[in-house]
Amino acid sequence: MRVNSLVANLATPPVPEVQRWAKAYDGDLGPVIDLSQAVPGYPPHPDLLAWLAEAAGSAACAGYGPIEGEAPLRHAYASHQAELFGADLAAANVHITSGCNQAFVTAAMTVAGAGDSLLLTNPCYFNHETTLAMLGIGVRYVSCTAANGFLPEPEAVAAAIGDDIRALALVSPNNPTGAVYPPDLLSELFDLCDRRGIWLILDETYRDFLLPGEGPPHGLFSRRGWENTFISLYSFSKSFCIPGHRLGAVTAGEGIVGHVAGIMDNLQICAPRAPQVAVTRGLPALTGWREANRREIAARADVLRDVMAAAPGWRLDAVGAYFAFARHPFSGKDSREVAEALARKAGVLTIPGGFFGAGQDDYLRIAFANADADGLHRFADRLTRFSL
Repeated sequence: MRVNSLVANLATPPVPEVQRWAKAYDGDLGPVIDLSQAVPGYPPHPDLLAWLAEAAGSAACAGYGPIEGEAPLRHAYASHQAELFGADLAAANVHITSGCNQAFVTAAMTVAGAGDSLLLTNPCYFNHETTLAMLGIGVRYVSCTAANGFLPEPEAVAAAIGDDIRALALVSPNNPTGAVYPPDLLSELFDLCDRRGIWLILDETYRDFLLPGEGPPHGLFSRRGWENTFISLYSFSKSFCIPGHRLGAVTAGEGIVGHVAGIMDNLQICAPRAPQVAVTRGLPALTGWREANRREIAARADVLRDVMAAAPGWRLDAVGAYFAFARHPFSGKDSREVAEALARKAGVLTIPGGFFGAGQDDYLRIAFANADADGLHRFADRLTRFSL
C-alpha cells in the first residue's frame, strides 16, 4: 500500500495510546484517575448547554456559515480581547476555527510551506510537531530546562533562527510544562522576531487559567506594527468546558485573517455554528462563572504542590494553568516505561515526558485540572505506593 510518507511516518497519537494502557489495570486501588488529556474537570454551565441545544436544533445553524466565523462572535471576542489587553482590536482581526489545533494548522500553512521551518521549544506540544511534519515543514528546537523555568532564552532563540525559519511558535501557559511566559520575555521575543523578519505565533489556549490578578498576559497587541509580526491562537474549549464542540480562534492582522479564510474554505468551510452562537452569548454572560473556574483551577494547583511534596522521590519542576511537569524518581528509566507501569499497576494516566521531545524522559506530564482536590489526594496516595 502506497501512502504519503509524511503521514506514514507519524507517531501513534499519544492520548489514545496512553488510555489503552489503563485497560490492563485491575481496579484494586479504585477507579482510574485520568490526568492525561487536558479536559475540564467540571461540566459546562447549564445556560451554555441550553444555548447549545437551542442553536443546534435551529434551522438557521444547519447551513453553511461565514468562513471567517459568525460575525457576532468575531465582534464579541474582539471586544473581549480589546478589554483584556487594552488594545485596539476589531472583528476583522479575528478568524474562528474548529479548535485551536486547527488554528495552528491554518497559521502554520499561512506563514510556511514545504522546505521552510518553524522554531519550537523543547519540550513542545506534540500536535504542533506532527502538524508541521504532515505539511513537510521542518522543525528546529530551542531547549527549555528546569534550570531556566522551562522558558526559552532569547539568546538561544536568536542563535537558532536560520535562513529557513519562518516563525517562532510558543505556547503560554505552556503545554506540557505549565510554565507561564512573563510579559517582558514575550516582548523581548517579539522584538527579536520583528528584527529577524519572522513571525511570532503564540498559542494561548490556557490563557484564561492564569492566576487571578496578574494583569494581561502580554502587551503585544499594543506594539506598533504588531500585525506584521504577531499571530495569537486561542481555544474556547477549556474556558467554556466544550472541547467536543471544537471552537478556537486566530487573532492577527487583516491580511493574515484573509489568508486563513482561504485555507479554511478548503479544510472545513466554517467552524461549527451552534457553539459559535452559544459562546457569543456566554462571553459576556458567564464572566463570573469563568472567573470562579479560574480560581478553582488555581486551588487545584496548590493542592497538587502540597500532595506532590509528600510523595517520596517525586518533584514538580514546573506547574501552572492546566499542567505540571513532574520529575519521576526512577533515574535512567524511560518515561514511557514509567507512565505505562503507572497506568497498568496504579490506574493513573499521565503522558510520558519523552512524547514531548528529546531529553525529557525524566518527566511525566500531569493534567491536574482534570481532577478535584479529592482526586489529587488519591493520585498522590497511589504515587506513594507505586514502584516499578
